[in-house]
Amino acid sequence: MAKVTIVAKLTTTEDKVAEFEEVLATMVQAAEEEAGLEIYSAHRDPNQVGVYWFFELYTAGDDLAVHGKGDGMRAAMGALGGLLAGAPEVSILEPVVAKGLEL
Repeated sequence: MAKVTIVAKLTTTEDKVAEFEEVLATMVQAAEEEAGLEIYSAHRDPNQVGVYWFFELYTAGDDLAVHGKGDGMRAAMGALGGLLAGAPEVSILEPVVAKGLEL
């Protein structure tokens, strides 16, 4: 079974950055309820205010299928949706090689 990676670009407006980061922290905390979600991390773009990148690693595609279904994650994702400046840009990938990740 192949692992699945998601890389997603999320954007908010400059006046919502602090609130956005609070919701991101809530989302990462809620990710604890998802079995098969190995890495769930948010990264701020230092060159573009309000631009964030998510890196997610799932044990298998079936684990991705249940992402966002738990109560905590649904609530956090709902809060985040109201802060987005546009649609997220999401790429679903299959990792090939990595340092520090067991593939």
